[in-house]
Amino acid sequence: MRNYFLFAIFFGMFFFAVQVTSAAPTETTQWYWLKSDDKYSKYFDPESVRVVKQARITKRLRNSSGEEYETVREVPTEIEAWTKTTYTQEGAKETITNYGIMATLPDPTILSYSLALFRINPQTRTVQYAREDFYNAQGQIIWSKADQRVKEINSQSFDEDFYCAIVDEVFRQGEVERKNAQDRWIELWTHTDNDLTTTVTADTTTMQLKGTNLILWVWQETKNSEGRIVEIRFMKKAVNLPQGTEKITAGQIWTATTRTFKPLEDENAGAYRMIKRNEPDYRGLVRLREYAKGYSSWVSRYAIN
Repeated sequence: MRNYFLFAIFFGMFFFAVQVTSAAPTETTQWYWLKSDDKYSKYFDPESVRVVKQARITKRLRNSSGEEYETVREVPTEIEAWTKTTYTQEGAKETITNYGIMATLPDPTILSYSLALFRINPQTRTVQYAREDFYNAQGQIIWSKADQRVKEINSQSFDEDFYCAIVDEVFRQGEVERKNAQDRWIELWTHTDNDLTTTVTADTTTMQLKGTNLILWVWQETKNSEGRIVEIRFMKKAVNLPQGTEKITAGQIWTATTRTFKPLEDENAGAYRMIKRNEPDYRGLVRLREYAKGYSSWVSRYAIN
């Protein structure tokens, strides 16, 4: 894959508005189907995808004669699009419970579908819900929400299908393909100690290189000698590839005792720790260095630094 690192120099980056908010869907909107299960069906409107903000990247180069010239590239930093979710009765009940609106919508059969205006930042893999409207089968709004909440997209996100499809409409870098790829997850290391075997895998869809830091989510699973899972750690890490250091920036932990995911406390309080050569994580560091080198254009996609 071709390397297209982008460098911000000569007064840095400039952000500017490109497009006003996407128009609300109408009865003639052509929804593109993404995914369905027993609870939900997901769609998005390709025609509604708009680049709202961009970063202008200026790079100074020299030609063969030694003369300086500039190249300018504009990288989208905010994208808008409309999505649609339809509900089975089970999905409607789950949604109403998750939103805590049982008093407003006591009967889940009333909820038919919802429309949401997404604002996406591809550099941080986040989605902001600018607006949500919930409808009955007759197309009447029965509840609305506009809390502007921001969610980071990872493998556990309900919104992942929307995010990948919308970002692909703009960048065409294969987010959907990578999300569905058999090699989406790569093993970093496996280690057995005192009848406990721990395996760590990395989600390649979340990998983005920011400076010398590789940002990614990893799944760490520990099993006992009987093969039963005793602990799971789902962590977002920043790994400084040349320095060989890392820190946990977010995460959750599940244990066979609690049987529920709880926030993971970082023992280093957000500070970087050195990855030592004699520990299993060092094998993971080597693997990440190799991946970042071999797939340099993928891990630096959408880069503005």
